[in-house]
Amino acid sequence: MDSADEGSWSTKGTDREWIITNGLGGYASSTVRGMNTRKYHGLLVAAITPPVYRRVMLSSLDEQIQVGNRTYQLAVHQYTGAVHPEGHRYLRDFSAEPFPTFRYLTEDISIIKKIMMVHEENTTIVRYDISNPGSDNIIFRVFPLVNNRNIHELTRSGEMRLEQQAYETGTALSNGQDGLYMDSNIPFIPQAYWYYDLEYKEDMSRGYPYQEDNFNPGYFEVDIGRGESSFFIVASTSAISPDMDDIDRMFYSEMQRRNKLTEKLAYGDDLVNRLIAAGDSFIVRRQSTGSRSIIAGYHWYADWGRDSMISLTGLTLVTGRFDDARSILTTFASSCSEGLIPNFFPDDPSYPPVYNTVDASLWFIHTLGKYLDYTGDLEFIKAMWGTVEDIIGCYRKGTKYDIGMDEDGLISQGGQLTWMDAKVGDREITPRKGKTCEINALWYNALMHASSMGEQLGRDNTGFLKIAELAKESFVEKFWNLDRNCLYDCIPGPGGSGNEEPAWIKDASVRPNQILAVSLPFTMLPLQLEKSIVEVVRKELLTPYGLRTLSPSDPGYIGRYQGNSESRDLAYHNGTVWPWLIGPYITAYIKVNGGSEKSRRDMQILLEGLRGHLDEAGIGTVSEVFDGDAPHRPGGCISQAWSVAEIMRACVEDIGINPVKVYKQVV
Repeated sequence: MDSADEGSWSTKGTDREWIITNGLGGYASSTVRGMNTRKYHGLLVAAITPPVYRRVMLSSLDEQIQVGNRTYQLAVHQYTGAVHPEGHRYLRDFSAEPFPTFRYLTEDISIIKKIMMVHEENTTIVRYDISNPGSDNIIFRVFPLVNNRNIHELTRSGEMRLEQQAYETGTALSNGQDGLYMDSNIPFIPQAYWYYDLEYKEDMSRGYPYQEDNFNPGYFEVDIGRGESSFFIVASTSAISPDMDDIDRMFYSEMQRRNKLTEKLAYGDDLVNRLIAAGDSFIVRRQSTGSRSIIAGYHWYADWGRDSMISLTGLTLVTGRFDDARSILTTFASSCSEGLIPNFFPDDPSYPPVYNTVDASLWFIHTLGKYLDYTGDLEFIKAMWGTVEDIIGCYRKGTKYDIGMDEDGLISQGGQLTWMDAKVGDREITPRKGKTCEINALWYNALMHASSMGEQLGRDNTGFLKIAELAKESFVEKFWNLDRNCLYDCIPGPGGSGNEEPAWIKDASVRPNQILAVSLPFTMLPLQLEKSIVEVVRKELLTPYGLRTLSPSDPGYIGRYQGNSESRDLAYHNGTVWPWLIGPYITAYIKVNGGSEKSRRDMQILLEGLRGHLDEAGIGTVSEVFDGDAPHRPGGCISQAWSVAEIMRACVEDIGINPVKVYKQVV
């Protein structure tokens, strides 16, 4: 019996995860080792109402090779105090690109397993290429472990009822509402069985329930002679019966679709090309609007307004996907209410969008301005103009959540409406009620974008310019912290801070939000102050993976993002590193250094840490967060849209791969 070197597959193999997606919000994902470590893992996680209402339908496929009286099990599962079977012992190689591919070796028998999803279908295909050089026949069996549950939940055997209709090469299973269909070129033998007490170690470490049961409806079995053989298993929410030629065509079609994403752009940088491939996974079709949207992150996020607007430039404009950009902007504009772009759409399409965000609308105008810079498409701007006027008009007069313009031209808002919105119960972890530095930087930027777009449309822009000038004067006067040579993070709104403690009159915490006052296309500060901000951020917040959310010198700093939900929420915006912020930092750094060649080289060197990260957590993509303390372990979700998008945008626009950026700084 062979035994692979367990070092690479038994330790790092469970820390490294792969994910492929289907353009609907559905996905297939697990670890390099082949063991599911999260409730979110599965070979078919279907988006029943794209891009949401996601359900784990097929948890895993457990393969088995029988040679004479010897049986080799290729699966890996975690139970209490034990791993069984130990299929990683036979795993010789793994590759995530172009498709997740596992190569197993048992005696002299080679099994290559490839996994792909059909674009815009809730369909996963698993292909097996088996080489049997010996003279003896072998038996190949595959045991599907199925479920039918929401991705955020776990199931026990007594809670799930599945009706099965088996046939010669497959089976159909239904809970009465959602169905799973499995088909193969291998005969199927129905034989019901339950796998009890499977454990997910990542959920355990995060303080969530971590045990569940999975249903095994039977198994696929085939007798294999000497030579080369190919087999497949298809899992889908629709009944399909392909043959091997169909499978070949599906793999080829998906390969061609992916190749076109990078071929048309011809970027020579491997980091950018890998980020383009990762970025494709976030662009999805929203069924309720019939248009495109952006998934904020995998495995558990849906399409969020703020995340979508921040991500749109990197995911669609840098990559030339202008049709998708228009569709995404239309998705959110069509749901604008009282000047607010939705924060998120609920899983249930019968429920209205949720609007509790102050910055999504301002990012919308910013992104619309960027779209015009890239495309010159005034017709689309004209179609969106009503939304632009609605946003600015409602922010001026005042709208929901105490969002409104004060007499000084600055925007104030209620609590927990910025991106730093973590709460534990009713407790706000980062209280930012009042006027925040990045919201007002975004407000000025939005006014200037609107003025520019309005001028090109032949509209009167004097009102926008007048407010912008007032906001600029107030911003410099009220937000500059002479003691620290940077911006206050938050200052009181019209009604005061809402907290009588003197320390909250102006929040002098050194946070990364101020970098947007330098990096946005339209800025309010003189160059010497912008340079000072960049230097403070560099010294106190910069890491190889992004910016810390709070300076380590602050008594509230938490350097490790770990533990249960409460512990992680406490650290989330109080020291934890966010990779998306490295995009604005790169823009700001290169800008204050005059776009010099040296500054661009400095930023290329800075990105080396993230280049290496593409192979350490979510393979080929960028994590949501990292620890504030070295060695900056990755955490949060394994693939975050704005992490990928902002790094890609900065690489192209600022570092210099096909640069298109024109600064519009007000000095």
